[in-house]
Amino acid sequence: MNTEEKKLEQILWDSANVMRQTMGAADYMDYALGLIFYKHLSDKTLEAAARVLVDAGMLEESEVTSEEQRQEAYAKYYNDPDTREDLKTGMSLDYTIKPEFTFTAFLKDIAGDTFHLGDLEQALRDLEQSNADLLENLFHDVDLHSKKLGPTEQKQNDMIAGVMKALAPLNLDSHSEDVLGDAYEYLISNFASDMGKKAGEFYTPQSVSTLLTHIVTSGQEEKRGFSAYDPAMGSGSLLLNVRKYIQDTDSIQYYGQEIKTSTYNLAKMNMIIHGVSSTNQHLRNADTLDKDWPSDEITNFDAVMMNPPYSQKWSADKGFLKDPRFSDYGVLPPKSKADYAFLLHGLYHLKSTGTMGIVLPHGVLFRGAAEGKIRQKLLEKGYIYAIIGLPAGIFYSTGIPTIIMVLKKDRPGRDVLFIDGSKEFVKGKPQNLLSKANIDRLFNAYKNRKDEDKFCHVASFDEIRENDFNLNIPRYVDTFEPEPDVDLGVLNREMTETNQQIETNEKELLSMLQELTTTDTKKAKDLQDFLHLLE
Repeated sequence: MNTEEKKLEQILWDSANVMRQTMGAADYMDYALGLIFYKHLSDKTLEAAARVLVDAGMLEESEVTSEEQRQEAYAKYYNDPDTREDLKTGMSLDYTIKPEFTFTAFLKDIAGDTFHLGDLEQALRDLEQSNADLLENLFHDVDLHSKKLGPTEQKQNDMIAGVMKALAPLNLDSHSEDVLGDAYEYLISNFASDMGKKAGEFYTPQSVSTLLTHIVTSGQEEKRGFSAYDPAMGSGSLLLNVRKYIQDTDSIQYYGQEIKTSTYNLAKMNMIIHGVSSTNQHLRNADTLDKDWPSDEITNFDAVMMNPPYSQKWSADKGFLKDPRFSDYGVLPPKSKADYAFLLHGLYHLKSTGTMGIVLPHGVLFRGAAEGKIRQKLLEKGYIYAIIGLPAGIFYSTGIPTIIMVLKKDRPGRDVLFIDGSKEFVKGKPQNLLSKANIDRLFNAYKNRKDEDKFCHVASFDEIRENDFNLNIPRYVDTFEPEPDVDLGVLNREMTETNQQIETNEKELLSMLQELTTTDTKKAKDLQDFLHLLE
């Protein structure tokens, strides 16, 4: 990480800290990320306007070097009916922010003590309406009149103004999209750390994302138009990790679905701030299990990845038996545990040449009844490619150990690679971490697909069938370490030395007690009785 990125991360975190004293992370996250995102779009607006005006010869480069100069130039030519449309066309942005509503204009209002939350509220609504397809309801959770900001309108006004002033030193558009995106990701991860278990609703730890995306992109790094799908996308962090491994990042197509509106909005912001074109992001706010999606455009993907909520309840309505996502298996996952429902949904949308990775609890490996039948069918079809056991305590939402199940559709053989990664972690607070060395070891074992004593094993289909299709990792990877042999001669010497030390200590204690005196008759008798016991 370079100095520029560290400084950016610190300033972004400091801006969020303005609110930490009055509200919890789950609340101030919405305000901090929303305002940072708004400043990003505002800075891009002023930068685009300055570029157009300089390229057209209407201004010199020296006339638009500061944000204030860009703001004045943008207001002058935007408010002139003769130049407005040409300016907007030349800027070629997917949205519009009026000059009086730019972040820089609001900072000027704050300095002049004329800032009003009503103006910012209108600015956010106008921005959403400028591109409803991309930005509709994006700032839904930024409630500028919430009592959490302060008991009075003036307190609320002052709180938001304080956050905006903390962001003032930054020209976010001066940073590359990768640097800014990584800093934004850093902020999201810090909120997740503060929120503890609730973070499981929107964030997968970066180390797990790195391992999972490395696996599902392996062998396809040079593909143009690579398509990735996350049916439980949260903040979109898992999807965005694909960019680390696919060479032609501009051609990646991102598909994601998220049931919680606030988290869905966060994913959209995350995509935009990482520089993902609106034509490359296909995100939907809906229940993945309730109704299949996508169904009317691209429906199969090069990579499917997800970290769904573990053992969540779902309807398991009998009508789903006719749903093509589940119909091949004859039974439905139980109402009390939707783990296999998420898995089958994702698998249905996987290309025959693609790879799927899903994080699940260990129970999916051995639970019986309907889940056992589904697991057996998957194994018979050869779809389950690898099982990677992860360490305990690496997720914000749970302390239990989990697994990554890797699935492929079109492959020779029906063997399964088992990797016991339960010891591959670095102790951390509050979560344990997968270090780079841990990730490399797990990924290399996945790629090499060879037996390694007490770490990984490639089990044949016959071996799995003999285990009644139970995939519990200890059945296939023996990590038992025998106790070291005991040298009885050494043990006898140690016991003798210990007994001698005890005898010496007892004599010293007796000697000290014999020196005690008292004028109390009863205490003197009790002391003598105690001394007789020791003698």
